[in-house]
Amino acid sequence: MTAVSEPTTEAELAAAVSEARAAGMPLAVEGRGTKSGIGRPAQAEATLSTVKLSGITLYEPSELVIGAKAGTPLAEIEAALAEKGQMLPFEPIDYRPILAGSGGPTIGGVAAGNLSGPRRIATGACRDSLIGVRFVNGRGEIVKNGGRVMKNVTGLDLVKLMAGSWGTLGVMSEVIFKILPVAETNATLLLHGLDDARAVEALAAGLGSPFEVTGAAHLPAGIDRVPTTLLRIEGFAPSIAYRKERLRALLKPFGAADVLEGEAAADLWRRVRDAAFLAEPRDKAVWRVSIAPSKAPSFVERLQALRDFRRFYDWGGGLVWIATEAAGDAGSAAIRTALAGTGGHATLIRAPAEIRAAADVFEPLPPALRTVTEGIKTSLDPDRLFNPGRMYAGI
Repeated sequence: MTAVSEPTTEAELAAAVSEARAAGMPLAVEGRGTKSGIGRPAQAEATLSTVKLSGITLYEPSELVIGAKAGTPLAEIEAALAEKGQMLPFEPIDYRPILAGSGGPTIGGVAAGNLSGPRRIATGACRDSLIGVRFVNGRGEIVKNGGRVMKNVTGLDLVKLMAGSWGTLGVMSEVIFKILPVAETNATLLLHGLDDARAVEALAAGLGSPFEVTGAAHLPAGIDRVPTTLLRIEGFAPSIAYRKERLRALLKPFGAADVLEGEAAADLWRRVRDAAFLAEPRDKAVWRVSIAPSKAPSFVERLQALRDFRRFYDWGGGLVWIATEAAGDAGSAAIRTALAGTGGHATLIRAPAEIRAAADVFEPLPPALRTVTEGIKTSLDPDRLFNPGRMYAGI
């Protein structure tokens, strides 16, 4: 890539896209570049950055809504919300521990990657909180979709389409999210010594209870010294006191539960959120596998017969993080073989560029879905300007 463009306004962003289109110049789209190592290496000649499109454009605490330009640092958003005792509901993951990135993620990057953390099981994913977007398509046109309230979406729901598109369909200039109040307090129940299958049963029991679990993870031996199963509850102090004891009683068949609170609990959930347990050693490939929780332990067993790896579970067992040798295909064939027939899908989060260029980073698309995906790409980005090939070769 030979040049970096950093427009300061939406109009400049549209002009930059129009110029690139006229020149036939494919673009790598990024914010601060903290997630540039995810996906296939983009086949681009220049970089278009939203880093100078920064600032909160809308914040109405009483209406539980916030909007910001795409290049606004996530830390700035979270600081503004914290002053009013509010938060982004979906607890966005920070990939810097895994990818060794510098700087900080942007709110546009959060939306583009649909970045969602442990609280996703209770409040939904990033895309469920994203209610409005402005972006520039591959024709250099400014597009607005959604608005300040959930009922404001009519016609095609481009808001949800842009979430998780990894900058391949358009360059976002502004995003609007619904937000929630921060819980007054929280508590995390810890169960010890459970194998994977039994741990997923315990997590399912907690999530299926009326006690509003907002975090459910399992750290097997090799991640923690003793297998540890985590269930988090959040809310007002009297409610936490009641639910904590009721949940303890419910989980008694799985063993006696310890309780972790305060900063120690917050730090533990940050490490779960950011997959920090797998950050080292850095020469390992890291995968993110989404699967039905009930099928996760058997998937892990099948994979153990094919190769060595470390893993832990989030989302009640529905998200399996895996670290394995990066040599060859970084475990792609083995992981997809073990996943076959489960309905699950795997994404390669960390691997050398040459491996990401050769392997399927995102779950391979069936022919019919690939046709739909190509059609959407052609509709919004007819000249394949944005992050060409980042998600799928040829798209």
